[in-house]
Amino acid sequence: MSDLSLEASLANQRGRQQSRFNLLRFKKITQVGIKSIYSHGLRSLLTVLGIVIGVAAVIAMLAVSEGASFEAQQQFRDLGASNILLKSVKPAEVEETSRQGFGPPQAIVYGLTNADIRTIQDTIPGVNNVIASRIVKKNVWNLGLNMNTDVVGTTIDYPISRNYNLRSGRFFTQTEVRDHANVVVLSDEVASVLFPIDNPLGKTIRIDSDYYNVVGIMESEGFSNLGQNQAGSSNAAPSRIFIPITSSRSRFGETTTRQTAGGMESETVELHEAIIQVEDQETVIQVGEVIEQILERRHRDVDYAIEVPLALLRQAEQSALRDQIVAGAIAGISLLVGGIGIMNIMLASVTERTREIGIRRALGAKKRDIITQFLIEAVILSGVGGLIGVVLGVTIPFFISLFWGMTTIVTPVAPILAFSISALIGVIFGIYPSMRAADMDPVEALRHE
Repeated sequence: MSDLSLEASLANQRGRQQSRFNLLRFKKITQVGIKSIYSHGLRSLLTVLGIVIGVAAVIAMLAVSEGASFEAQQQFRDLGASNILLKSVKPAEVEETSRQGFGPPQAIVYGLTNADIRTIQDTIPGVNNVIASRIVKKNVWNLGLNMNTDVVGTTIDYPISRNYNLRSGRFFTQTEVRDHANVVVLSDEVASVLFPIDNPLGKTIRIDSDYYNVVGIMESEGFSNLGQNQAGSSNAAPSRIFIPITSSRSRFGETTTRQTAGGMESETVELHEAIIQVEDQETVIQVGEVIEQILERRHRDVDYAIEVPLALLRQAEQSALRDQIVAGAIAGISLLVGGIGIMNIMLASVTERTREIGIRRALGAKKRDIITQFLIEAVILSGVGGLIGVVLGVTIPFFISLFWGMTTIVTPVAPILAFSISALIGVIFGIYPSMRAADMDPVEALRHE
């Protein structure tokens, strides 16, 4: 029993010694590889440069592509994944007729109607709410200051449905909608123009001959939500003001008149927009198809447009994936060129160091030692280039966003993927030169001059 224990102990000791020997040999080979790279500094730098450019290009292009796709997708998310957006659109033939002045002057009637909305609410199960809006272009006044803007007559749920946030104050209430109250909520831009110094809350503005009490102000697009603004979208309302839809109907009517190049033009539009909120997100696309069928039956002309943000979002996601694949492939070509450069340099190095290889083989170096040495050199070159490329690739998108205002997003996957590919390229393109070096005949190598 003691002999077996002694034998096992000796075996363990020999194993530890062999491990230390292999570690020391690997360390020595690595030192030789580093020394060889350092002795040809300029050539090594130029070789590394190809990998640096390739890795940086992969990360930067993926960052720009990711930022662009996020920006596009966020715009659809802001519309609400469970919403369907309907808009009134003037038919082309009606617009052409009004422009040429055919027939006696009369109001052009088109677009969504209140009856359309009631039909949608009454006949389609799963429709949770409908937020209708009328949009009228008006000059709004505060003393001597004025601004031409959109006056949106809508309901109390409008900000929530469009992901708009209030900077201060409140939106109008259901009671104010019922009572046709003269209350208004300003966008930040309108508030800044009409009230450059004073706080607008509690003050009044004039639209036509009526005065409206300012009860709220929407958030500024530049400061509403940091993450979303970096992505190019925000929770801020555009340059418009909001009043109860009942006030819009009673004050402005359904027919609006505007001056054109050919004279006066009148339009009768009951509703300009309607947001259909669906209970179950999974049925949004199907509900959109049913709404389209209903409107086709109720309208002689296609004087409406239907947008389903969820369907557009899915299309944007698929398009973004394709764009990222294309961008990654194009940038990957730079990495491939860098890998070819490593192979070229390593082959030249093998030729230059033929005699050195012969001497090492004559002194007892094995084929695997030669292979390991040249592989280490290739991996060091690609690894160092990869690290520099990662730093540069993460920095470039920052400057793109800073100087050009483009949205860029560096995901953790991009640097890891780019560096891994660069290291893999070092191994792949270093195998052939290292195998060629190891297969040299030691005698022939010693004769090489």
